[in-house]
Amino acid sequence: GRHNKVECNKVFSCNTMNKLLCALPAGGRALSQAKGRVQWCIPANQNVSHQGATRASNRTYFTATRWGEAQQGGQSGGMAIAGHRTFSSASGGQAGKGAQHPNIGTFSSDMQFVGKFKEPFVTYRVLDDFGNIVPGATDPDVDREKAVSMFRMMVRLNVMDSILYEAQRQGRLSFYMTNYGEEAIHMGSAAALTQDDVIFGQYREAGVLLWRGFTIQEVCDQCVANEHSSDKGRMMPVHYGSARLNFQTISSPLGTQLPQAAGAAYSLKMQGKDACVVCYFGDGAASEGDFHGGLNFAATLECPVVFFCRNNGYAISTPISEQYKGDGIAVRGVSYNIETVRCDGNDVWAVYNVMKHARHIAVTKKVPVLVEAMTYRGGHHSTSDDATRYRGREEVSVWANTNNPIARIKMFLERKGWVEEGTEEKLREEAKKEVLEALVAAEAKKKLGLADLFTDVYDSLPPHLREQEEEMRRHLSEFGDDEYPVLKEMR
Repeated sequence: GRHNKVECNKVFSCNTMNKLLCALPAGGRALSQAKGRVQWCIPANQNVSHQGATRASNRTYFTATRWGEAQQGGQSGGMAIAGHRTFSSASGGQAGKGAQHPNIGTFSSDMQFVGKFKEPFVTYRVLDDFGNIVPGATDPDVDREKAVSMFRMMVRLNVMDSILYEAQRQGRLSFYMTNYGEEAIHMGSAAALTQDDVIFGQYREAGVLLWRGFTIQEVCDQCVANEHSSDKGRMMPVHYGSARLNFQTISSPLGTQLPQAAGAAYSLKMQGKDACVVCYFGDGAASEGDFHGGLNFAATLECPVVFFCRNNGYAISTPISEQYKGDGIAVRGVSYNIETVRCDGNDVWAVYNVMKHARHIAVTKKVPVLVEAMTYRGGHHSTSDDATRYRGREEVSVWANTNNPIARIKMFLERKGWVEEGTEEKLREEAKKEVLEALVAAEAKKKLGLADLFTDVYDSLPPHLREQEEEMRRHLSEFGDDEYPVLKEMR
């Protein structure tokens, strides 16, 4: 391959006494090789400095008996190619003397096959299942107002999910996805970010948007696909997006946001902005090739991005026991030399502390961070899924009753005296009224006109799209409202 000024065009395998591997620079040729010794002839235009080299006419001759004996360009310690380290011939002990592969740490005469880490990845938590601060943990540095706001928003998200899920079952929405059981992940992570941070979601991060300022009305408008929808009714329900809130529009293909997030983070770095990108994804998306491409790009380019994995136990119907054999997703971050942490995803304060620290690392060091939040998907994957076909109701009930993120923060706040008994019920009634009113209002709004099917792609409509629009209008004029009653709902 090419290494700056010097090309290596051949590798000789000397299966003699010392079994040497000798790289021959471009334009050179091996004059002899015997008893583990290789004599090279290198053209005069290549700068070679070696104690045993001899120069005749316009060529340099030298003999190498082992790796690390030759020198190029006055560099010591072996044959270095434009600053690249090559392989060492050391047979044991600490690596680092002479030329060697950069990933070699310590040599050993003991053959080892490593299948897993000796210890499972540690899971960070602050609250126990009953809302108590665990021994050794500190009370989160969050004031009463912010803590109660996080609790309120978690309840609000839960109520919104219940109503819009039922609306889909009634035929009022075409599709919906709930966030049951993952409310702590949404509010804990979102509360630790700034509005300048750029968000790439998957499709189960509605709470992150709500915390940043997306209204219930905007949620309902998008799900109904009316004229006020942020995506002009062109996307499936729950595929939210908001330019003003720095939340990139969600797309259905799984995992595509990971390499996109790495690129956006690299852009922030090049612009010198004091912000990072946060990319949410599930454990199922971590099985996609885009996961590895995204992390590798971010690691090698040192992009300020926080990759946030919601490990909720299921990739649609596939449990994690059938999805991977390793210790979760966190261990993969370490393999990419990315600073990685695992936390209890149902503990809102653990998520908050982790995200706050992860953001600090990403912004100040300009490097990626991987967070794995261990949680549980309390609902069906979507309204197109029946989770009872692959897991029992008892399993769902145990999680809801013993490790509920809303219940855990509620008990914490009650113990602090920051909320009273009955507060949750009041919040639920308030949220129910707000969501129902927003849904009715969204359904009453007109849908966008037919012309909007063809806009926002080209600056001016090209001929082939004009032809398609004309053909569509001829078809509709022939069959009219009788065949297409939706036309009456358009503006």
